[in-house]
Amino acid sequence: MNECYYDKRMDFFYNKTNTDTIDDWTGPKLIVVLCFGTFFCLFIFISNSLVIAAVVKNKRFHFPFYYLLANLAAADFFAGIAYVFLMFNTGPVSKTLTVNRWFLRQGLLDTSLTASLVNLLVIAVERHMSIMRMKIHSNLTKKRVTFLIISIWAIAIFMGAVPTLGWNCLCDITACSSLAPIYSRSYLVFWSILNLVVFFIMVVVYIRIYMYVQRKTNVLSSHTSGSISRRRTPVKLMKTVMTLLGAFVVCWTPGLVVLLLDGLNCTYCGIQNVKRWFLLLALLNSVMNPIIYSYKDDEMWSTMKRMIYCSSEDKSQDRRSSRIPSTVLCRSTDTSGHYIEDGIIQGTICGKGDLGDKGNS
Repeated sequence: MNECYYDKRMDFFYNKTNTDTIDDWTGPKLIVVLCFGTFFCLFIFISNSLVIAAVVKNKRFHFPFYYLLANLAAADFFAGIAYVFLMFNTGPVSKTLTVNRWFLRQGLLDTSLTASLVNLLVIAVERHMSIMRMKIHSNLTKKRVTFLIISIWAIAIFMGAVPTLGWNCLCDITACSSLAPIYSRSYLVFWSILNLVVFFIMVVVYIRIYMYVQRKTNVLSSHTSGSISRRRTPVKLMKTVMTLLGAFVVCWTPGLVVLLLDGLNCTYCGIQNVKRWFLLLALLNSVMNPIIYSYKDDEMWSTMKRMIYCSSEDKSQDRRSSRIPSTVLCRSTDTSGHYIEDGIIQGTICGKGDLGDKGNS
């Protein structure tokens, strides 16, 4: 019967697997890594909070697609928390950790990855439902969207807890991996292959959906007289989602390949030399997503700018409010409704409920 080592600290497992946690994590290099990590994490917290707040504030975003997009931003926010926890529990500190604390450190990272991955899968289903009916948004109810979001996090938490629940090498030291000294190599192989296969499936599915949307849009555009912007909206949404998926795959695939090589016990692959860079690349994904939201979606960018503008110009609220009616009156009567609507939306975002009345007076 194998002996189990639940009461050992991590230095025991690092020594058993010959894993060095000190090189490149002392002196100036450590300071540089921590500075970059801190900056990225702050950006992740602020930018993804803005995305979530934009979806909540702007009624134009009160549709299943944008609720799921906000949940993806929440997953990135959670990833920021995981990276902060990692920064304070890595390098030389790793060897002083207890088994449970190390499981928590890795479990947070695994949970954030799974939450983003499953969320992208659900978005693919939602896009498929809407596009097959050639609608901008699906008919999913708020209750179903809420259920999907809860399910996403339940799956993510479960997958992050799998090693803690028993699939580890605490009772079989010979099966321990190098990158994750208390993770079983068989688990790393399962984890990396599962995610890589899902990546491939999602890429194929999204490409097929995008091709269908473009083909259908081109056919309909020659037979309908609807607005060009409305016909192009499904294509724009698909481009946004595909850009998100592409960034996710590019940022996470190298790290998963490294985990797979470690699981296959590749001793000559030099995985210890690249693991930190690939971890930073994965962190970069949570930085890129809110940039993609704002760059690909003009309405999202406008809402985020208005929120920042309102928070930084609270003292001049009366002056801005007085300008809105004059702006509306200076426009032609044919387009005045559009500016009034924008004024009402801006008033809602800034927390001024009487803006619509002022615009109509």
